[in-house]
Amino acid sequence: MTRSSAINESPLSVEEREKFEAQYSEIATLAGGLAHEIKNPLSTMSLNLELLTEDLETLDVPAKHRMLKKVENVQKECKHLQDILDAFLQFARVGKLALSSANLNDLVSDFIDFFRPQARDASIEISPHFDADLPQVQIDQALFRQVLMNLALNVIQAMPAGGLIELQTSHKDGMVYLDIIDNGKGIDEKVKSRIFDTFFSTKPGGNGLGLPTVKKIIDAHHGTIECESEQGRGTRFTISFPVC
Repeated sequence: MTRSSAINESPLSVEEREKFEAQYSEIATLAGGLAHEIKNPLSTMSLNLELLTEDLETLDVPAKHRMLKKVENVQKECKHLQDILDAFLQFARVGKLALSSANLNDLVSDFIDFFRPQARDASIEISPHFDADLPQVQIDQALFRQVLMNLALNVIQAMPAGGLIELQTSHKDGMVYLDIIDNGKGIDEKVKSRIFDTFFSTKPGGNGLGLPTVKKIIDAHHGTIECESEQGRGTRFTISFPVC
């Protein structure tokens, strides 16, 4: 797979960008507030289900196990809703960035050290290839760590029997690039065209916010993210950030 060229788009003016950011901030605030309003009664429901389980455990009736199973199913659905809300709040909060100058090699290397035990458990080998002369970028390090984690978890799901993940950095024409390449099962064209769509997921129980959150974070940095994939041959995500 070769890196495809980015699509040329006319940059927004300062006024257009400020207007867009203000509109986005208002929508994000409303959405975040709504999610919080849902979380509160959901937490109460979950607590009461735990108390109900404790009460049922003390009963000595023939239907006890059947009742406990039904309560357990409701608890699982509450947990699923809680996970969706947490992911949505994370998605909605991406806005203002805590930028600092950093070398992408250092950030990726730190993440590899953190992620290596989980990769080992999944029989995944990590192979880094870093550009020694990489320029600095302005980046929100906590959000970039989230990007790496979301993409790494995606890789684990793509390679259930294990495999290889390569992380390559490079720079060209005022941009710093990070390629994340796996030799997993790949993505078909129909799915690939929608992977960054909010709430789109092919995974059972998936919330469809992982990759949209990744794109939102990259967009907020005025960067780009592209995906190339061939079924049976693997997937390449290419991320770019402007040089400081």
